[in-house]
Formats: sequence, structure tokens, C-alpha cells
Amino acid sequence: MSEVTLEKVKTDAQVISFLEAANEYLGAIGYTEHGFRHADIVASLSRNILVHLNYKKPLPELASIAGYLHDIGNVVNRTDHIAASALIAMDILDKLGMPPENIAIITGAIGNHEEPVGEPVNPVAAALILADKADVHRNRVRNPQLIAMDIHDRVNYAVERSFLRVDSVKKKISLELTIDTKISQVMEYFEIFLSRMLICKKAAEYLKTDFDLYINETKLF
Repeated sequence: MSEVTLEKVKTDAQVISFLEAANEYLGAIGYTEHGFRHADIVASLSRNILVHLNYKKPLPELASIAGYLHDIGNVVNRTDHIAASALIAMDILDKLGMPPENIAIITGAIGNHEEPVGEPVNPVAAALILADKADVHRNRVRNPQLIAMDIHDRVNYAVERSFLRVDSVKKKISLELTIDTKISQVMEYFEIFLSRMLICKKAAEYLKTDFDLYINETKLF
């Protein structure tokens, strides 16, 4: 049986249909984009974190798969989507023939990617937490005309650049944001994202690194 890779997961008909529907459902209730764009970015970041920190195979590939599938449970409901995502991913990966020990790593990671209940229970989980929280950007806002009424949309729309830097020598992971403060003040970012930064700090510590947040080139966390 062939190895279950990210590319194999991305071409699975159930994955495609569920991610499309999940993104559509979240759009119907006013949430930011959670479709193929977000899945691709989180998959890539999750892999790169473990690659840069010299984690051995198959962990980087497992991290990319966890990143791609981490929000698929929104097809069920936004509430408790992390548990739904983990169970759906478990079923899909078993169907594709992934070994149970690798499914267990991915399932634990997906089931722990969201605050306040999430914990970096393994390296894949830690990478997924950091990658997911790093994807804050105006491209995720569905209707820019509504940013005055929704702080989440406003903060996302204010972010012009988001970059997650991994320094294996200094043992440091930095989230670097460029924000248009005419759209949203820095304090608004902390108002809704402080809990996310705290779980990022915990994830970085699990990977034996420090976590820093820079906004407009100023270190804030």
C-alpha cells in the first residue's frame, strides 16, 4: 500500500467535499475564510516548523496533513469543531491506509489545536497550533464592507503581512505582523487574540523554543 502523503489527502473526494462545505457553512454564519486557502497555508507552515527545527520523518509530513484537515469538522458545526475534525480525519486516514500510530499523532494534534482546551500533546500538535494562529490576514475577510461591525473581521483586514519566522539556531519562533493602524489599533488585536498568543507560547515551549510577537516591527509579546 502506498504512503499516505499530503498530496494524496488533498485529492480525496471526501476531503474536497467536506472542506468546501465547511467553508460554505462558516460563511453563512459570518466567519472568516476556512477553506482551501487556509488549509494550504496551515499545512505548509506546520510542515516547515518541524523541518526547520530538524524533526525527523514522518513528523513534518504528518504535521502538514494535520494542518490541512484541522478545520474539516466545521462541516458538522463550529461548536466543538476540533473534536469533529479529529474524528473525521481519523476515518479518512484509516480509509486511505495510514498506519494507526500515525493516525493517533494526527488525531491528537487536531483535537488540541484550539484554545482554551487545546494542549501541545506532541510535536505535530505544537506545530499545528502555531501555524493555525499565524494565519491572520485580510485575505480571510469575506466582506470588507462589514469590518466596522465585527472586530474579528476588522483585525484580520488590518493585517497586511503575516510571517512566521523559525530560527533553529536561536531557538525562537516569531510571528511578525504588519498592521494598518488606521483600520484597527494594536490593542484590538490583543483584545481578541491574547488567548491565541498564550497557546502559541505554550506550543513553542513544547518545541523547546521561545515565542515572540512583533507588530509593525515592535516586539509586544
